Amino acid sequence: MRTLTLGFSPCPNDTFIFGALATGKLEIPGFRLEILHEDVETLNKLAREALLDFTKISFHALALVAKRYGLLRSGAALGRGCGPLVVAREPRDMNSLRGEAIAIPGELTTANLLLQLYGEDFTHVHPMPYDAIMPRLQSGEFAAGVVIHEGRFTYNHYGLHKVLDLGGWWEETQNLPIALGGILVRRDLGPDVAEVMEDAVRQSLNFARQNSGEIWAYIKTHAQEMDDEVIKQHIDLYVNEYSLDLGEAGRLAVRKLLELAHKRGLLPPVTADLFLTS
Repeated sequence: MRTLTLGFSPCPNDTFIFGALATGKLEIPGFRLEILHEDVETLNKLAREALLDFTKISFHALALVAKRYGLLRSGAALGRGCGPLVVAREPRDMNSLRGEAIAIPGELTTANLLLQLYGEDFTHVHPMPYDAIMPRLQSGEFAAGVVIHEGRFTYNHYGLHKVLDLGGWWEETQNLPIALGGILVRRDLGPDVAEVMEDAVRQSLNFARQNSGEIWAYIKTHAQEMDDEVIKQHIDLYVNEYSLDLGEAGRLAVRKLLELAHKRGLLPPVTADLFLTS
């Protein structure tokens, strides 16, 4: 039996999608999975060293690892109304934040890429774990922060104000869903192994949709004390039809994000085919 390493975040959307595989409810004939739970910025950095066979990654980081990894069509975080938010302690606009200190959930996150694509002079950024941003904003350390995940639902609990929905800005200007993150496969594993995992991810997601109670304890264990309602909101927002298959719109959204970032000088060009599977 061949062992494959799979890295994904402890966030509810990932544990929901991969729960059946991680808990042994679903097995892949001929393969055994070794699971690693890490925040997405750590996974971005591990991908740059090609240390995992399969891994969740921010699409920001994809251009930096595309020579060694290809993208699966399943398991992605991509959609509408689910992008990162810029928030601050008091009402203000984006122009007032140029040159100011902004907390971000990692240098290689798509949240930071969207911030840089929005305009110039948003480079005074401070990377940190995503769940540290709102408490540190509340204490007055930074002018603003870019929040992701459940931060979309809870920023007002910290007395913070929304400055801009970066995902909404992207959707309005590009008429495309926002591509946040996806699942990568090492190119040296080949398309056959990639297709096996791509199908396994879809099976795991379908299992979760039909039998969520069987993996709920696993999701809760990794949800950092989120209450059940926030967990459900999180899953409903980030797990959608694009998680089963990126489809034409999803593939276009990924390519558009990388192309615009290259044109702005933020990322190198991607010359390899993004996908290993047909």
